[in-house]
Amino acid sequence: MKTNLKKFGFCMMSAAFILQATSMGASAAHGSHSNSSIHEKKIVNVAHRGASGYAPEHTIPAYQMGEQMKGDYIEIDLQMTKDGRLVAMHDEKVDRTTNGTGLVKDLTLAEIKKLDAGTWFNEKYPQLAKEGYEGLKVPTLEEVFKKFGKKANYYIETKSPDVYPGMEEELLQVLEEYKMVDSKGRTKNVLIQSFSKESLMKVHDLNPRLPLVQLFSYKNQATISDEELESIKEYAVGVGPNFSKVDGQYVKMVRNHDLQFHPYTVNERADMKKALEWGATGLFTNYPDVFNEVLSEYKHKDNGNKVTK
Repeated sequence: MKTNLKKFGFCMMSAAFILQATSMGASAAHGSHSNSSIHEKKIVNVAHRGASGYAPEHTIPAYQMGEQMKGDYIEIDLQMTKDGRLVAMHDEKVDRTTNGTGLVKDLTLAEIKKLDAGTWFNEKYPQLAKEGYEGLKVPTLEEVFKKFGKKANYYIETKSPDVYPGMEEELLQVLEEYKMVDSKGRTKNVLIQSFSKESLMKVHDLNPRLPLVQLFSYKNQATISDEELESIKEYAVGVGPNFSKVDGQYVKMVRNHDLQFHPYTVNERADMKKALEWGATGLFTNYPDVFNEVLSEYKHKDNGNKVTK
């Protein structure tokens, strides 16, 4: 009897070991991203370029307003200066959002710091103009981290990485310097996105624990295959297409592959509601306060349905 019990115990231990090993193998393949807050069961509200519907995009006041409006993530588009510094700006040129001209890659940080990144907003949106927006500076990634620290969440995009050799290495170095990743390369408050699969794969090779999101820009009605989604799942935790070109079936396919779905840029209440009904796990908006209102109404409605069932 004792022998049988010993054999039974040994078999149980072996089975447990195999199960654990299998689980660890699955974790290594995809679950290494599970430390990210993106895996919390929460629909995330991403302040697109900050609360850019109310303040000059990619400036400290826009990011502050996004936080005040309870956005879950500050979105930061990255460009790289001539002297290798990462700055928050959407366009490769400084023309649209500053009083300067030229490509970011051709300007040093010192030259970019001389530019006015706020007055354009007052001129374009006089109903939202504030004196404090005049003379705002283009922030570096380091300055954003210094200002908001580890209490904030950051959704960072490598913009035009083919234009900026070494962008990914510099980004990871800054993340480490400001302790946005721990000693094992894990993070709880950073997501990295890009339209460039090559850039994401480079980040993944440098640090496979960082959660990544594959962006898409569709000109026509969006379609995606199971094979594409399985391929994306090997390196990323989610996808982010332009909302105007997707439908419910697209969202369903993404979610069936256990990937997050964060479309951009959703500014109308009706579209926000539609995204939620389709199963979006978050979205990018210039109006994080409006999305929070819609989200609250949606949750209230959902809870009401559960009560009546």
